[in-house]
Amino acid sequence: MPKLIGRAITLAQFLDRYCRPGELYETLEGGKVRCYACGHRCVILPGQRGICQVRFNRDGVLMVPYNYVAALQCDPIEKKPFFHVLPGALALTFGMLGCDYHCPYCQNWVTSQALRDPVAGIEPMEITAQEMLEAGERVGAQAYVSSYNEPLITSEWAVELFRLAKAKGYLTAYVSNGNATKEVLEYLRPFLDCYKVDLKSMSPRNYRYLGGKLENVLETIRMAYQMGYWVEVVTLVVPGFNDSNEELREAAHFIASVSRDIPWHVTAFHKDYKMTEPDNTDAATLMRAAQIGKEEGLHFVYAGNLPGMVGEWEHTYCPSCHHLLVGRFGYRILSYSVTSDGRCPRCQAQVPGVWWPGPRPRQLSDSPIFLTYRLRP
Repeated sequence: MPKLIGRAITLAQFLDRYCRPGELYETLEGGKVRCYACGHRCVILPGQRGICQVRFNRDGVLMVPYNYVAALQCDPIEKKPFFHVLPGALALTFGMLGCDYHCPYCQNWVTSQALRDPVAGIEPMEITAQEMLEAGERVGAQAYVSSYNEPLITSEWAVELFRLAKAKGYLTAYVSNGNATKEVLEYLRPFLDCYKVDLKSMSPRNYRYLGGKLENVLETIRMAYQMGYWVEVVTLVVPGFNDSNEELREAAHFIASVSRDIPWHVTAFHKDYKMTEPDNTDAATLMRAAQIGKEEGLHFVYAGNLPGMVGEWEHTYCPSCHHLLVGRFGYRILSYSVTSDGRCPRCQAQVPGVWWPGPRPRQLSDSPIFLTYRLRP
């Protein structure tokens, strides 16, 4: 196995061995290419890389990541978080390296910032899409999810796996920052069912600080919903950054303007990576944010990642009669009563989401199942 950073070759040079020609780009004069895998729409000269650092121009051809993972594990789909998608399902979740943002509080910075930060980085593990499908089947996964780094920048690789998974009836999902383009969403749509978007702030200035544009993310939420993806939105509530009543209300109002049925998760920040100044988000702040979401007309608002501390905001209730549909403690499903045709059993109101077509299977695990593959020589 080749030696990595600080020894024989750099991580970027190593990763370049795991690439193939991409599909999400157009050719320009002078050997340049324009990538449209994400909203940056980088124009990349021969020998140069896009903002993500993993898509690069080799002699006028855009080369993209392929045939490896940097993280691979199976855990409850609620961890993504998806609360209206097969509650209790196990999701085989995979990620590669790189990101088109540079968030200083990234909780997956060892994978997302691996090509920018010399202290980040995990040695990739070579694996084929077929091997990933089989790994998921061995541990009982009902869903295949791209996460841990920004999935948009590795969409060609995700589609290779998702094509196999969809053919066998499994569900597929993205956990994304939402910096998408119409082209990539159309490319993904035949193979991708669910799209979780991080709405990090309603401030254009904050988004510039993170490396993105607010308008791109808002448009992604609109487009994904209109294209028929199942969409859930997450806002990591960071004290002093995006936790004012005004900004939270603006976020909730926007989501409701697209659809009041889109679930909104407000989750707790904890000190990580380069952002260690703000206090960790407390339960009272999350419940305040969740209440604002309800006041703005959203039918499903959740306060996440503080199990047992946020009252009813962990659970799913019927928006018509307030019957408890899904009871939760963290990622654990305590009760489930959505009917097989997606209705409230008490009042028969339709409950938006992707629900079990029959009795919900017993949740197989409340803890991650880690999978390891040796890198081939």
